Amino acid sequence: MANMSPVKVPMPEQDPKVRAHNFDEVTLGYTEEMAIEEAKRCLGCKTMPCVAGCPVNVQIPKFIQLVAEGKFAEACAVIKETSSLPAVCGRVCTQETQCESKCTRGVKGEPVAIGRLERFVADWDIKHGEHKIEKPVSNGKKVAIVGAGPAGLTCAGDLAKLGYEVTIFEAFHKAGGVLVYGIPEFRLPKAIVQKEVDNLEQLGVKVMTNMVIGKVLSIDELFEEYGFQAVFIGSGAGLPTFMGIEGEGLVGVYSANEFLTRINLMKAYLDEYDTPIRRGKSVAVVGGGNVAMDAARSAMRLGAEHVYIVYRRSEEELPARQEEVHHAKEEGIEFMLLSNPVKIHGDETGAVRAIECVKMELGEPDASGRRRPITVEGSNFEIPVDTVIMSLGTSPNPLIRSTTEGLDTNSRGCLITDTGMATTKEGVFAGGDAVTGAATVILAMGAGKTAAQSIHEYLENK
Repeated sequence: MANMSPVKVPMPEQDPKVRAHNFDEVTLGYTEEMAIEEAKRCLGCKTMPCVAGCPVNVQIPKFIQLVAEGKFAEACAVIKETSSLPAVCGRVCTQETQCESKCTRGVKGEPVAIGRLERFVADWDIKHGEHKIEKPVSNGKKVAIVGAGPAGLTCAGDLAKLGYEVTIFEAFHKAGGVLVYGIPEFRLPKAIVQKEVDNLEQLGVKVMTNMVIGKVLSIDELFEEYGFQAVFIGSGAGLPTFMGIEGEGLVGVYSANEFLTRINLMKAYLDEYDTPIRRGKSVAVVGGGNVAMDAARSAMRLGAEHVYIVYRRSEEELPARQEEVHHAKEEGIEFMLLSNPVKIHGDETGAVRAIECVKMELGEPDASGRRRPITVEGSNFEIPVDTVIMSLGTSPNPLIRSTTEGLDTNSRGCLITDTGMATTKEGVFAGGDAVTGAATVILAMGAGKTAAQSIHEYLENK
């Protein structure tokens, strides 16, 4: 019998007062009974509008119907037909602006909890499924992937299934890209990312870490000396942005990238790791995106007594997911909205003492469609803090483009590609944040899938 409830089956969570002081996963996942109940909310629309909203084309009604029937292994097989990272997507995809935003049930209530069901199915498969993966027969053609983030992992998986000999070159000591250095453990356990990487290695994908392309090897050397016939660049956007205000060089000022990398990839939150990090008692995070929420919630878990989100627009314009904002508020994060930093003040030792801000008001919409913030003159105020984290966006690192001739970029330093993700250099394709600038995991995966198909067609016709 269909479940006509207008609201989703609630997701069990850790108590906010408890989770604000640990790095365990916040949301606990559906039970089998919960998953079946939620799956029965799906109407099984013949037009499948939700599929049109999925960048990797998961056949959503089909897998949800199988969940409703209790056929969890079969449901996972459907997801894996098009998605290489289901356990990841079920946790960090922005379903509310993609598949769930197209759901018919969302017209008169809440949409079907597609993301929660994908997570359930992927987790069930990790725990109960058969994980013997047969390596496809090689077609003898070699492809290099630069970067082991969502775009690179997806491209690698799709090509490996087609028989290509794929090697991933990763700059860090661990594969996963933003999934391991950017997203905290309490949102995405790293064991899940490693499981997805292990699956790719079973397909025959080679992962070479500590390989900074542009330093250790160049793109041209991958072709000329190592015999790769195509290269995919999925190196992300890891170059942080700062405001250029006085005091950004003080001790205690971080980019969100550095702060989260020290916590997530270098395990600064674990006592057994001797990773240098400032455990501030009063922390200001400048920005309003998902990365800002991750940094603020991580600072709280490191022992901060006060954590402030400083954002120059109102809550309505916050770019972060509503779920992340909701969780941050539950955990005690304080939102200083319509506020913009103008100076960071230091003490006699050269460390952060306070952040000076001005009040803002909203004017007419700018090019982004959001109302433009305008400074309220004479409204300066200070927030006493000992740590400031700048979360203002990122851009691609210029290393690869500066060491490779023939790769055209736009004014933001992003690689220029056609619709098939081919760059302006013969045999080189690119996707994810290296092309779009900082975006979402699922959009990067979609680009990786598109590039894999284009590479296949390119090498078939070459």
